[in-house]
Amino acid sequence: MNKRRIGRSELLVAPLALGSNVFGWTIDEATSFQILDGFVAAGCNLIDTADVYSRWKPGNQGGESETIIGNWLKKTGNRDKIVLATKVGGGVSDGQKDITKAYILKAVETSLQRLQTDHIDLYQTHWDVEATPVEETLEAYAQLVKQGKVRTIGASNFSAPRLAESLAVSAKRRYPRYESYQPNYNLYNREDFEKGWEPLCLENQVGVIPYYSLASGFLTGKYRSEADLSKSVRGEGNRKYLNERGFRILAALDEVSAQYKSNPASVALAWLMARPSITAPIASATSVAQLESLVKAARLTLGAKAIDLLNEASAY
Repeated sequence: MNKRRIGRSELLVAPLALGSNVFGWTIDEATSFQILDGFVAAGCNLIDTADVYSRWKPGNQGGESETIIGNWLKKTGNRDKIVLATKVGGGVSDGQKDITKAYILKAVETSLQRLQTDHIDLYQTHWDVEATPVEETLEAYAQLVKQGKVRTIGASNFSAPRLAESLAVSAKRRYPRYESYQPNYNLYNREDFEKGWEPLCLENQVGVIPYYSLASGFLTGKYRSEADLSKSVRGEGNRKYLNERGFRILAALDEVSAQYKSNPASVALAWLMARPSITAPIASATSVAQLESLVKAARLTLGAKAIDLLNEASAY
């Protein structure tokens, strides 16, 4: 499978990232192992997690996803086959966010222990805290890169001005720079990213690794009426997509899927992968069958007419 470079870094990844927020939440360790095995067997390598996953499940403490991935790495010995990405800053126990130097230097040790590895390939600021100077956060990463505990850094959920400021400070002070950015971006949620962040990322060669790539499952075609919202624990969150524009997007996905003998999920991801700014969209799977439809996207090349049809249907 063809690999893409994350920003200007040395990291090369397949054009699909596996989201592991479901590990320890909607699927157990055994099923998570099956998903991870299948993902690597398909030629993919970017696995995305966070220290806070999946605290929201009753009885969880946070770190369950990292722990499962660490156990899988120990069992399989696949550390050199994957690009391991995790996040810091959203895992403070009282729900607060923290990206101070002291917190990052402490949190990375916990993540490394759970992941059972000596380094993180892509360490990402999960949420911005504007009260913390960007210099302080970047100084922490500079130390971790120097120590060999982190290879590359990325950001998520920043404002465009704050991301631009971080890039400028990195250049001025010769700190590691954010080589990737994670936005909420998909065929339905386009406007904010395309107007605010995409030009900045393209200009500065910052790789883009979007989350909610399938709009919480809506773009799979699973939710087409209010009656469908009870199909999963995330179903109710799709109510906001059940409108004229949402149905127009689903119709276009159905049409393109028929043309390419594919499915809406694969087509929606392939649309993202075809965009020049995108490195690898993140998608999660709760079964091997779901994973197969995601992996198909990485081998699906949409023609100009198909992309135009999807662009027109999802116009904002």
